[in-house]
Amino acid sequence: MNAFARLMSGAALAATLAGVAPALWAETPANMLVVANRIDDITTLDPAETFEFAGGDVLRNVYGRLVNFDPLDFEAGYQPDLAESWEVSEDGRTITFTMREGVSFVSGNPVTAEDAEFSLRRAVLLNLTPSFILTQFGFTPENIEETIKADGNKLVITTDKAYATSFVLNCLTATIGSIVDKTTVMAHEVDGDMGHDWLKTNSAGSGAYSLVAWKPNESVTLKANPDFYQGTPAMQRVIVRHIAESATQRLLLERGDVDVARNLNPEDVQGITGAEGIKIQEELKGYLMYASFNQKIPELTKPEVLEAFKYLVDYDGMVNSFLKGQWTVQQNFLPQSYLGAVKDNPFSLDVEKAKALLAEAGVDGLELTIGVRDVQERLEIAQSMQNTFAQAGVKLNIEVGTGKQVLAKYRARDLDVYLGTWGPDYADPQTNASTFAYNPDNSDEAQNGGILAWRNSWDAGGLTEMTEAAVAERDTAKRAEMYHEIQARFREISPFAIMFQNIEQDGVRENVQNFTTGLAVSDASYWKVTK
Repeated sequence: MNAFARLMSGAALAATLAGVAPALWAETPANMLVVANRIDDITTLDPAETFEFAGGDVLRNVYGRLVNFDPLDFEAGYQPDLAESWEVSEDGRTITFTMREGVSFVSGNPVTAEDAEFSLRRAVLLNLTPSFILTQFGFTPENIEETIKADGNKLVITTDKAYATSFVLNCLTATIGSIVDKTTVMAHEVDGDMGHDWLKTNSAGSGAYSLVAWKPNESVTLKANPDFYQGTPAMQRVIVRHIAESATQRLLLERGDVDVARNLNPEDVQGITGAEGIKIQEELKGYLMYASFNQKIPELTKPEVLEAFKYLVDYDGMVNSFLKGQWTVQQNFLPQSYLGAVKDNPFSLDVEKAKALLAEAGVDGLELTIGVRDVQERLEIAQSMQNTFAQAGVKLNIEVGTGKQVLAKYRARDLDVYLGTWGPDYADPQTNASTFAYNPDNSDEAQNGGILAWRNSWDAGGLTEMTEAAVAERDTAKRAEMYHEIQARFREISPFAIMFQNIEQDGVRENVQNFTTGLAVSDASYWKVTK
């Protein structure tokens, strides 16, 4: 019996899934990576449907894409993957990808342009949650035979209008851009579902790993693809265990039963900092914490009031106390590491300046209600804001609810103030610009609940047109500069106080090298990991 079989057999498996460390474990096998993570958000492993964080981690390692990120060089941006090169037509609407030769799926079938055609068409036809990442380019069930088509070893896609090439390619790095094995998938088709039911719990990719098993709320097991075109991964097995509690993750890491603990709270991070055999690895993620102010309230439409509120947040005080290590100050809608991101953070706590601005606006004795999800760090942020706002004469009442309750009111434009997070849907600046700085129809009838500007009844102050221009700019350097300008104007006029960007702090055994969670632009990568 090999090391993996011994590890996962009988009583050891039962103890593992119960979060108890079997006494026989001194360390995980040299060719296996064991990760403790909260993976109860996985509902499917079909890349046309997966839109959750833990599912994205799995599929990042199972499927190749036309273009992808190098896990050891994210700053380089998207790179050739299953497409070795591409050309863009003079009018900017057509991109022709040349497929990489000699790459096979785990099944042994060659990866072809026909597989790429099938995969992208399938995502449009199934029309599941993440399909908008592709359909925003004008792809529809009615036109995909003309707009997404294979031509020999080339895949040709034609968008409805000219977009920035970087925008299109960044979107193709998303999970929905995964290329599946058409022959294998269609062999499991039932009632015209294009293999959807089968792919929920199976894989048909060409990536570094294939799926062995997914046990909901328990574990995901992957095995290495010996024919992976970049070389066989050193980690022959990857096991991701669902461990919900930070304290349990810490205990398993300290005992050597897991190699990585991904959900440690600040107290447990502090507790193992400096511990023998363990290192703390930090990665800046894409999630932003922000507060927003409903423009249906007349007082909140005054520029001086909005500026005052941005000076009533104790940014440094919070990141240096209860948010320490897991959030950093970021006052712009693009996370650091995105094209067009800036590091300008002009606001700091200044109660006297805020008082002067409120007096200038003629606002006195203002009372507002802030909606907050019942999560400890958000409650603490709201309480800090309540305290600092009170110092300037603004009463901030805290209304606590479940995520569903608070979001329902926010999406209905019924909150005075909202406190929450936002995470990008794909690795391009348009993902956040199109919601924070874009609102083509601000009417109640528009029902644009996915647009944050609309949720706050804000017409985007002329930024809609700037955002539309930026997403069409084909010169990448010029496009980045356009986002710099949009964010400068946004900081000045918007009803958003963007406060923090998330930092993931992972506990990692010291012998583990090259593990990454994907920074702000991608998901966890296992195929470069060594011990």
